[in-house]
Amino acid sequence: MFLSKKLLTSALLAAFATTSISAYAAALSRKPQDNIFYATGVDPLGLDPALVDDFDSGNVLFNLYEGLVAFKDENTDIKPSLAESWTVSDDGLTYTFKLRKGVKFHDGTPFNAEAVKFNYDRQMPEVATPKMSYASMVLVDVKETNVIDEYTVEIKLKKKSTPFLHNLAMSFSAPIASPTALKASNNNINEAPVGTGPYKFVAWDKGQQVILTRFEDYWGEKAKTQNLIIKTIPETSARVVALKNGEVDIITGIDSNVIQEIKASGKVIVDQDGMNTNFISYNCNPKSGAVTLDKEVRKAISMSINVPEMVDSLYKGYASVANSFLPTFMEGYSKDVKYPQYNPVEAKKIFEKKGIKKLTMITYSGARAYNTAGGQVLAEAVQAYLAKVGIDVDLQVYDWATYRNKMLNDKYDISFIGWSGDNGDADNFLNLFATDDPIANNPYWLYKPYQDLIAKGMETPDGKERAAIYVEAEKVMAEESPILPISHARQLVAISPALKDTVIHPVGLYKFQPSVKK
Repeated sequence: MFLSKKLLTSALLAAFATTSISAYAAALSRKPQDNIFYATGVDPLGLDPALVDDFDSGNVLFNLYEGLVAFKDENTDIKPSLAESWTVSDDGLTYTFKLRKGVKFHDGTPFNAEAVKFNYDRQMPEVATPKMSYASMVLVDVKETNVIDEYTVEIKLKKKSTPFLHNLAMSFSAPIASPTALKASNNNINEAPVGTGPYKFVAWDKGQQVILTRFEDYWGEKAKTQNLIIKTIPETSARVVALKNGEVDIITGIDSNVIQEIKASGKVIVDQDGMNTNFISYNCNPKSGAVTLDKEVRKAISMSINVPEMVDSLYKGYASVANSFLPTFMEGYSKDVKYPQYNPVEAKKIFEKKGIKKLTMITYSGARAYNTAGGQVLAEAVQAYLAKVGIDVDLQVYDWATYRNKMLNDKYDISFIGWSGDNGDADNFLNLFATDDPIANNPYWLYKPYQDLIAKGMETPDGKERAAIYVEAEKVMAEESPILPISHARQLVAISPALKDTVIHPVGLYKFQPSVKK
């Protein structure tokens, strides 16, 4: 634990030594200059950016780590971060980055070109572990990383990659962690993260909270708030009560059912477009034996579900129907993409022809940013639609961490998942289903015509030609139906009026440096 003693009374230090982190955090000052309490519904899966891929981990990583480049605060345009500048060779295959001098990791290790090389090398295919799922998206085209001098690093690609710089700004795989810490922990800092960001790690009481404190040696503008306490409160109603009672300052995972209650209590709702898609994933893994290996069955399931009716019922205006896997504002979206439409009569005919009377469905229990109604509520709605066409559904519900393992290892036909975009590029959405990584490619749908289109899109410069490639790719996916898009959620967060400014970045993550009202 390395929270500065000058910030704590002797009583607090004694409490921290003898009681739970929960009791310690509860005793902290509630002034936003000193502490901000943020409540989410799900614990992080881990805090090593190379080893996790979930939204709740990303929210913490966003404040602990930095990459060579970063997104601007208001959009996904690229700005310098740990790299001050860069050049790209004429053939688009070599990126040379000039690194920022005088940067330190939280453990005091100097940041330099060797640190960049160490982080990227550990995620190369020949040495990467199966849990390094984002490496297949962020670093898949990296051939080698070379140290030119202490503050110059060169990255050579196997082929041109239009989204490469945007990928390097993402919160998974791309951030640079301390090589010292990685070497000392057998290449896994999931529980002891060390980055260069404006906050550094203090403690993680699993299932309860993560505590971060301001990094006083940060190279940039210091964080305005001293400590961040990121609490895990699974139930939406309990998060709302905690906000109303002043126990926390920010809550996420809220839905239309609690908006008026929150507003009536004097708290502020931040509501903006969401770069996300909530969808059904059909098991296409050839080894699974699932009935959803049959494209006709997948289409029949999709035709059984009245998506517009369900979205209206569950989200009440705080999510829009997903007619495409891509959000409507993203380059590559087209209204001409058509997934199977609601047709219960035809669906029933297909089920009868195939002799299918029962399906196995798995889901997660709580709410997600892309599904504020919760996984179980959504799955039960789908279960009810399938019952209307004569299908009995065995529904199994798990907590988030268990569910992610079940998706990889259990036998089932239907699962539920979502995607929150990382960088504003269509490739970041559609490339998921072009990889053979089962963590990223949730249905494990491997279809070469689609993969070829995605590969072509990655090499094509931004513009109409590239957008047309992604339209064609999604038309192929809609026809094969490994998924069924459900909705695009609004980004909703409730905050105390003691804080001002929007705290949600367009990629859906939270920079915990809101301005403090005077």
